[in-house]
Amino acid sequence: MLAATAISIVSSGTAFAADGGSNELLLKKLEKMEQRIQQLEGELKQKQDRPMADAGAKPAAKSATVRSANAAASAPEPKDTQAKPDVQQSEKSSRPGSKEWSALPPLPSSPDKPILGLADSPVAGLSIGAYGEIKFGTVQNPAAGGQWQKGFDAQRFVLLPTYAITPNIIFNAEIEFEHAGAGFDNDDKLHGTAEIEQVWVDFKIIDQFNWRSPGVDLVPIGYINQHHEPTQFYSVGRPELYNGLIPSTWKVPSSSVYGTITEDVKYQVMVSTSNEDFGDSFDNRTAAKTVPLPGTSYAAGIDGMNALGFSRPPLGDFQQLNNATAVSGRLDFTPTFWPGFAGSVSAYFSPNTTPRGAHDDLGNFLGKSSLAMFDAEFRYRVPDTGLELRGEYVRVDFGHPENLRANNDSDPTNNVGKSMYGYSGEIAYHVPLGTILNSEWEAVPFYRYTYMNLQTGGFAGTDANLPTGQGQRQYHTAGFAVFPSPKIVLKATYQRVIDKSATGALSDSFLGGVGFFF
Repeated sequence: MLAATAISIVSSGTAFAADGGSNELLLKKLEKMEQRIQQLEGELKQKQDRPMADAGAKPAAKSATVRSANAAASAPEPKDTQAKPDVQQSEKSSRPGSKEWSALPPLPSSPDKPILGLADSPVAGLSIGAYGEIKFGTVQNPAAGGQWQKGFDAQRFVLLPTYAITPNIIFNAEIEFEHAGAGFDNDDKLHGTAEIEQVWVDFKIIDQFNWRSPGVDLVPIGYINQHHEPTQFYSVGRPELYNGLIPSTWKVPSSSVYGTITEDVKYQVMVSTSNEDFGDSFDNRTAAKTVPLPGTSYAAGIDGMNALGFSRPPLGDFQQLNNATAVSGRLDFTPTFWPGFAGSVSAYFSPNTTPRGAHDDLGNFLGKSSLAMFDAEFRYRVPDTGLELRGEYVRVDFGHPENLRANNDSDPTNNVGKSMYGYSGEIAYHVPLGTILNSEWEAVPFYRYTYMNLQTGGFAGTDANLPTGQGQRQYHTAGFAVFPSPKIVLKATYQRVIDKSATGALSDSFLGGVGFFF
């Protein structure tokens, strides 16, 4: 009908031009209007064809594979070929539409605008999202005797380009700028970085089996490691279990397969480069891709203070220090018989984390040490209430801790035992605040308790067996998150940190934050 109206207008314009004999400009404008009407008509048909979301569903973050599916949906569809539905993560966030000038009454805005949630894509199949977080407040500095120090951190800004080459071959990437994104030089005052956090191509084959090409991807461990956008957790900082015990964002060179087992169960299996027990700078790698020669000290990648935080493998220029290949896998559960509940179990195994040429401070070479990790977590939003519960347990085991660098570096304070473990429990309540600034606001007060033990017994190695208690930590984290929209969050958090060292942790904090994801 819209197109017919436009044709009628164009016909009238033609007659008018013939009578007037000089209004070619008007004809061109009317032709452009006809093209725009046809485009809007196509968008309206897409919206009418799109399945409606469950009325009570809460929009959640868009994972990389969901963005992949969205890009596929907007790609040109070859004859007799349909885009495969996303099989990795069914949660899908709504995107606010943008108002656009039109001579005609505006169509309803789309919740899934592919360019930053604001505009239609100029290229079929192209989608660009973004997330980021800003932090500010005051924290205790244990290196300054627990002195309270104020600060500000433009912690990260991430661009999320996705392009559907075909509906079944989809490119994904994450480009991240951390701490304001400045380079690191001697005179640099910002110490920021820019890096590729993810880059790979998905080959959608069938629901039960799909292949993710070699690239940079996230180890399928836990929930927040793969869904770490600031709208997915309520504290200003990421949950404590993901700050070393799970070294989020845990990105590795890898390839994986994934799919749907049943309606309630999805899986992913990954083969990747192994983590390394090397936490020093690139300057301390030799040209032979080994650690520094005996007689020179180097920092451990696995230690009783930072867990696995510095053990992640490098991503570029063949800088890996061992040849081991790790295997990891994850099962996601969203049982249809239990509305509001979701959870996962996942595991990781590397046969060896010892880098080439690893040695103790006495010049003795170190043997192999394996690394195994297990994680189980759940999220439960009680139906018809604002109550939400979350829980998680993580355990890491080392095959031969006597070969870990932390146990052989002449520093007994960072020793590592046979295992590390941690658990957390969280309670939150969603409170509607009504319509403010033309949006439905929601407040979420929460409390989370976390315990971690990074220095269990059985240190071995050449270092003295003198645990300090610093690796046994408790975290009491409380605050609230206010969502002006599902795509932006304002946060305030107080955290009390307790350990068994002589002085105590001296790491408490009062933090505020702003996060966004669209």
